[in-house]
Amino acid sequence: MVDQRALVVNGVRLAHEVYGPHNAPPVVLLHALGEDARSWHTVAPALAAERRVYALDLRGHGRSEWPGTYSLQLMVSDVLGFLDARGLGAVDVVGHSLGGVVAHLLAQERPHRVARLVLEDVPVPRPRTPTAPVRPDGPLGFDWDVVTALRPQLDTPDPAWLDRLDRITAETLVVAGGPASHIPQDGVAELARRIPAARMITIPVGHMVHDEAPEDFTRAVAAFLSGR
Repeated sequence: MVDQRALVVNGVRLAHEVYGPHNAPPVVLLHALGEDARSWHTVAPALAAERRVYALDLRGHGRSEWPGTYSLQLMVSDVLGFLDARGLGAVDVVGHSLGGVVAHLLAQERPHRVARLVLEDVPVPRPRTPTAPVRPDGPLGFDWDVVTALRPQLDTPDPAWLDRLDRITAETLVVAGGPASHIPQDGVAELARRIPAARMITIPVGHMVHDEAPEDFTRAVAAFLSGR
C-alpha cells in the first residue's frame, strides 16, 4: 500500500510516496525529467517487499511545488534536505535519467549518504549538441520552466561533474537500455567505467527500462541492493 506524503525542504513543498515496512532499509527513487513518483508504480511495490521505499516528486514535478527556480544543484540540495527531514542517514538511491544525474551528483558531494547507487540509462556528463526543446501541447504534469532551466546544464555540464565521478564510494549498478535508447550507450558505459565500484548490465528495451521490463529491472535491482 502506498502512502502519499509531503514536507517542506528549502522552502519548497516536496511530495513523495512511501511504501514498505517502516523498519526496512531505505531506498530513494528519483524520476526522469517530466516524470514524477508515479513513474515508479511498476516497480516500487516489488522493491518494497524488502525495503522502505521513498519515491520523490522533484521540485517542479507532479504534486511537489513548482517554484519557478530550478537547477541540478537545487535538486541535489532538496534530496539532502529530504533525507535530513526524514532522519535518514546513508540510503540506497535509484535514479532514472535526470534522477540519475541528481543521484550521482549527490553521491559525489556526500558519499557517506549513499550506500548503494543504481543509475538507470544515465548519460555521462559530457557536452552534447544542444537542441531546442519543444513544449508538448496541452496541460503538463510538470513545470515547463524546469526543461528550459536544466537543458543548458545537461547540454554543457560542469567539467567537475565528470572529474568527480571517482569520488563516488557507493557500490553502483549502471543499468543500460541498449540500442533502442536515445541515450548514447557508449556514454553510459563510460559512466560505469569512471565510477570506481560500478558494474553495468544491459536490459535492451530502450530508455524506459523499468517501464518496459519491470520484472527484469526489479530482479536485478533487488539483488544488487541485497548484495547478491
